[in-house]
Amino acid sequence: MDSGSYELPDRRTPLADAAETGLKIVVVGGFGVGKTTLVRSVSEIRPLNTEEVMTQAGVGVDETDGVDAKTTTTVAFDFGRISLNERIVLYLFGAPGQERFWFLWDRLFSGTLGAVVLVDTRRMDDSWYAIDRLEHHGTPFVVAVNRFDDDLAHSLDEIRQALALPEHIPMIDCDARVRRSSKNVLITLVDHLRTMAIARETTP
Repeated sequence: MDSGSYELPDRRTPLADAAETGLKIVVVGGFGVGKTTLVRSVSEIRPLNTEEVMTQAGVGVDETDGVDAKTTTTVAFDFGRISLNERIVLYLFGAPGQERFWFLWDRLFSGTLGAVVLVDTRRMDDSWYAIDRLEHHGTPFVVAVNRFDDDLAHSLDEIRQALALPEHIPMIDCDARVRRSSKNVLITLVDHLRTMAIARETTP
């Protein structure tokens, strides 16, 4: 599908009040992978963030290997909204990445039509729980590899193999700091959801 059909409005443009379809999308992944950054970069409203400054109380509880420069963390969830066109609005929920907050995930998944799994190749093992929970709930998802500092040490094929992902699950490179890149991730997910819906309708 041509991504041009999903041109985003300027951040100052009023939301499409007459949108016909609102889709709840959850962004999940490990601690420090860029979930809050993705929601911030793409939301056309001021995003709701529940970030707090990390303190000594988290030492030994939150695993910070590979994200030593991180100073804040999400303690509930992030929320943003984006209109892909006049008919499709995505409500974005960024899930907290720390293991101690994973109990919130199942509630966030309620009513979710699709999800984005953000992957950091420096901490690939952190992706397993997100993928496992989505598969448990039967929630369709795509995988987006957040390329920190243009890290291209691992190809998408290598990452797919490491995560044991089947070929039908879309995988895409992204930079969560860049709005257009984050938009392309969401378009990939919407296209995946549409493809799955068509397949269900045509299956005898």
